Amino acid sequence: MIDCDGYRPNVGIILSNQERRLFWAKRIGQQAWQFPQGGIRRDESPLDAMYRELAEETGLGPEHVEVIGKTRDWLRYRLPKHLIRRHSNPVCIGQKQIWFMLRLVGDETCVRLDSVQPAEFDSWRWVDYWRPMREVVFFKRHVYRRALRELAPLLFPEGMPGQQRQPRTRSGA
Repeated sequence: MIDCDGYRPNVGIILSNQERRLFWAKRIGQQAWQFPQGGIRRDESPLDAMYRELAEETGLGPEHVEVIGKTRDWLRYRLPKHLIRRHSNPVCIGQKQIWFMLRLVGDETCVRLDSVQPAEFDSWRWVDYWRPMREVVFFKRHVYRRALRELAPLLFPEGMPGQQRQPRTRSGA
């Protein structure tokens, strides 16, 4: 399902543990790390899609998590030109996402990356809050930043954790 602007509706999932570290997963057969995410079907609400994607990608069900909150609006990213499938109709130029912040209330041993086949991820780890900003693929970075900033107060009511800035490089001499 692609909207009239060319964006595919999608949900993103930020799962935290009791130590407020985030679930970070590696795409199968790649060195690409990301949060769980996936498309919203025509007959689904964003919440229903989030629970389906959570189960498919992590093996966790509603009984394992608490929904802490979600983004107020859609966050969009465009795909790089080389990833746009121009032959499809309609053409998808990117994704628009509602992001959910979840807290794991079950045991992390319930995580099953192979709950459906083919699996999306082949490994996972808990990471500090801002680490995904350094590791996610470049074209998703601004959406991750916006989602993490908007949802941080839900995990850190005492104040947002410090964000490490990436060093800037200078071009030229």
